[in-house]
Amino acid sequence: MPMGTALAEVRVESGPAEIAALARRARDGDTNAYEVLYRLHVGRVYAVCLRLSGDSVRAKEMAQEAFVQASPWLHRITANVALMGLRRRGRLWAREAGSETLEALAPVRGGGAEPVGERIDLERAIARLPQQARSVLVLHDIEGYRHEEIAALLRIAAGTSKAHLHRARRALREVLGS
Repeated sequence: MPMGTALAEVRVESGPAEIAALARRARDGDTNAYEVLYRLHVGRVYAVCLRLSGDSVRAKEMAQEAFVQASPWLHRITANVALMGLRRRGRLWAREAGSETLEALAPVRGGGAEPVGERIDLERAIARLPQQARSVLVLHDIEGYRHEEIAALLRIAAGTSKAHLHRARRALREVLGS
């Protein structure tokens, strides 16, 4: 997306949902989204640095360093925002039909010219996991959280987190034919 388009989408008074969406896109490598986030916040960040340092050159350096240090935290903040959003909707631990046996993940047989393994990619397979298993898999294997951190975030025991991860990996192996 051209930078001007991304800037047009988000106003300075954007709410948490818009900022979280930009953060997710920036975390996934969208440089336009990162630039929009930077432009939305650089003025306030610079102003704080200037007030504290009293030196405009030093304030610019400090503001730049603040953004460099903030980048690694972006994906953790995004994960927390997404989990809080799921909790608010009451969906995080809602039981879905068939989710306990992971039957919902079973590939559809027949019907197409392509083999089943070629039709199901990793992203779609992950999306079809039950919510608990998907949350643990994404947080552990993709975002790098430890089971103790996941347990605290999801309000479950660390052993439960390990069990969900095991089930999710097994289900993905079965679906992807690995």
